[in-house]
Amino acid sequence: MFFRGNYGRFGDADGREMGPKRQRYDQGPSFYGPSPGSAFMYNPPTYCYMEQTSPPPFPVVRLRGLPFDCAEVDVAEFFHGLDIVDVLFVHRDGRFSGEAFCVLGYPLQVDFALQKNRCSMGRRYVEVFRSRRQEYYKAIANEVSEPRGRGSPQRRPPRARSHDEGREAMEHTGVLRLRGLPYSANKDDILEFFKDFDLGEDSVHIVLNPEGRPSGEAYVEFADVEDSKAAMTRDRMTLGNRYIELFISSPEELDEAISRGR
Repeated sequence: MFFRGNYGRFGDADGREMGPKRQRYDQGPSFYGPSPGSAFMYNPPTYCYMEQTSPPPFPVVRLRGLPFDCAEVDVAEFFHGLDIVDVLFVHRDGRFSGEAFCVLGYPLQVDFALQKNRCSMGRRYVEVFRSRRQEYYKAIANEVSEPRGRGSPQRRPPRARSHDEGREAMEHTGVLRLRGLPYSANKDDILEFFKDFDLGEDSVHIVLNPEGRPSGEAYVEFADVEDSKAAMTRDRMTLGNRYIELFISSPEELDEAISRGR
């Protein structure tokens, strides 16, 4: 139901997220104009802006104080109206710690998520903090080896795997899973995304959430294993304004995902 996206390297070393900067080269007086007799009376002010392009900050927040029976759908409802790409619950010693990371669809949505700080989920007040991509992926790595015990939030398998880890460990079956799709994406959009491959509409399966709406996830059946391997070169490419992640899947996982959305 929720998906992890890739946004490259963001933020600075001390954890603050940096957006695009402008350097201003002021070659004249202030906005209000020169004083009478000033040399600038004969040299009108000019301003030059140099745009420094940098990638947008990774859109992730950390939550603390979640109810111990919390599920992904509860986090989605808590951030109602925002695009939820992924929810990662944090465990310690096999038990849910009450903390989670939530990846949002767009960097600007982080500010809206922070407005939910100290709002309630059930009977608990939930704290919401800014976080960083490095913290998020470190938490994923910890989940790989973390033993699972009682009191764990509901999560769909498989889950304990980082963005890159094990991606090539599975054998290709001809089925790929797409994550991070725009909710407005349809089959034609996905066919265009894989336009170099011989696919038909029946090869594309868009996964629906329990409410019957697109979940941002889809499965694609390729003609053979070689095509699915070649299609992995599209991993982390954009569809619309979203980064799309590709994962090796299987017909069994496809059938299970389709049955959940019915």
